[in-house]
Amino acid sequence: MRQSLPLAMADPLDPIRAALGATPGAPSSDYDLNPDTVLPEGRKLRAAGVLVPILINNGRASVFLTKRSSALKHHPGQIAFPGGKQDDSDADVIAAALREAQEEIGLDPANVKVLGIMPAHETVTGFVVTPVIAQVLAPFRPVPEPGEVDEVFQVPLSHVMDVARYSVQSRRWRGQQRMYYTVPFGAYYIWGATARILRALADAAARP
Repeated sequence: MRQSLPLAMADPLDPIRAALGATPGAPSSDYDLNPDTVLPEGRKLRAAGVLVPILINNGRASVFLTKRSSALKHHPGQIAFPGGKQDDSDADVIAAALREAQEEIGLDPANVKVLGIMPAHETVTGFVVTPVIAQVLAPFRPVPEPGEVDEVFQVPLSHVMDVARYSVQSRRWRGQQRMYYTVPFGAYYIWGATARILRALADAAARP
């Protein structure tokens, strides 16, 4: 009897390639779900880059995220990507994201393959953030930056690429009710700009 050949295993990065190859969506912002927000004219935004580091290990893809130090003045204890503002010494936002990832979690830029970038995201703190999507080429031991990062952890890529995992919640912020995306994972409450960027990635992968 003729035996059928096994089907080829799907590449865990296929959703990412689909997202990066899709028609670019509009830039996102922390105000997407709050259309009544009136933004000040002439506001100045600072350029920043965040790294979305994806590791494939034993055929499974996961994304590295950080839990910010509870001692920080801004956004203490929140879940974030490694990254930060672009310095004068950075060639571009990609260089900024790679530098910050090395400083914050000990990820060597030589261990990273940049796959592409997503449309920028404007934050309520005055940054225009470019998400840099990258593959971590080999497993590494994260080293959290003292005083900046309390914890580095991984979330399955399949979890954050599933739009059904997202919900919209709200809280009072500066005297107004603010709506935002969330995509919780276990004990980790992923929300705000981090969740919005991940949602944009999931939406882009789902577009024809």
